[in-house]
Amino acid sequence: MTVLIAGAGIGGLTLGLSLHQLGIPFKIFEAVREIRPLGVGINVQPHAIRELFELGLEGELDKVGLRTKQVAYFSAQGGEIWREARGEFAGYHWPQYSIHRGGMQMLLYRALMERAGPDVIQMGAAVTGSVDTATGVEITLADRSTGETLGCAAGSVFVAADGINSAARQALYPDEGAAHWGGIMMWRGVTRGPSFLGGRTMAMAGKRDCKFVCYPIEEFNDGTCLINWIADRAMAEDYVWREQDWNREGRLDDFLGVFSDWTFDWLDVPEIITTAQSVWEYPMVDRNPLPRWSHGRMTLLGDAAHAMYPIGSNGASQAILDARVLARELRDMGQGVAALERYDEIRRETVNALVLANRGAGPDKVLDIVAERAPEGFESISDVMSQVELEEAAGAYKKLAGMDIEALNARGPLVSVSS
Repeated sequence: MTVLIAGAGIGGLTLGLSLHQLGIPFKIFEAVREIRPLGVGINVQPHAIRELFELGLEGELDKVGLRTKQVAYFSAQGGEIWREARGEFAGYHWPQYSIHRGGMQMLLYRALMERAGPDVIQMGAAVTGSVDTATGVEITLADRSTGETLGCAAGSVFVAADGINSAARQALYPDEGAAHWGGIMMWRGVTRGPSFLGGRTMAMAGKRDCKFVCYPIEEFNDGTCLINWIADRAMAEDYVWREQDWNREGRLDDFLGVFSDWTFDWLDVPEIITTAQSVWEYPMVDRNPLPRWSHGRMTLLGDAAHAMYPIGSNGASQAILDARVLARELRDMGQGVAALERYDEIRRETVNALVLANRGAGPDKVLDIVAERAPEGFESISDVMSQVELEEAAGAYKKLAGMDIEALNARGPLVSVSS
């Protein structure tokens, strides 16, 4: 029997690659007619990169992404709060990557086409419903652009990896309503600019309601790099974000003013914003944690299961971990209800806790603590926070997210594959 998957995003494609690795038949149904490299930069953490390396993708990742060396936190005045090494530079056996989201999706797509062939994905086919049968599950399909019905497909189980606006999730929880907005708007862009902080540094400055995040996703021979950046700003409670498009072009007048004097010795923030190739506006939204992902012979994966605020660089990483654990359980427990329930049991509570932690600013909460204690800046961070406090703030989130260095290095692979 065949595993049916809705969505050819990072989670769905990783699941496809994992099932192919294990010799389990599958079929992916993608609503769009053509996959294009959309989006902006993301960071993928070592615990997820480990899984991609075990899928044989190390060389491809190095072609389209950069191995992140460190993360650094700064006050709104540019004072350094905390910095720490990342990935292999911190002692992990695997790197962290700063990478264009669309570039990563295309990498996974190309790998899947090369290994499994084009027939494993049906483009232009949105999954509109599913029902358990006596022998498995049946899904209905439609062309989203025309409304034309495209018939049905039968399989052993159905995995909905169809994103934050998942149709499958909505069918399971029809009263859930719109995504949860915490009052922050994000403006995102890419700018070719000077290398900063030694290169390959992910930097963030300010505080939760007014924050600037930046990191390089491509390097050039002239010493410049392509900088992915995000500017966060808190908006009034009555701000009508639900009337925005998810990919609406942003207006500099809406946010540039609050960053106009953020000219640091390591980066000129207003210059980076005003010279961007393009600027896009997004609401910072997530979904409330669910009491259950798996229902009979269907389950949710990735953003469909646990869309989270982009804090802590864990959205794509957790989707990859979902895919690997689910593939393993489908192999070990068979393609049925027991495997889906075991996957749910292993993953759901852990990732739900991350969703809530990110609402509380995740590892970035150190910015708010410093801003509250020293709103006008500081001469030395030791006057504001002790080294112990800084280390505790950084370490607690790592353990919650499965990023503890010693634990990750010591554990065996999520998916053992016979040679």
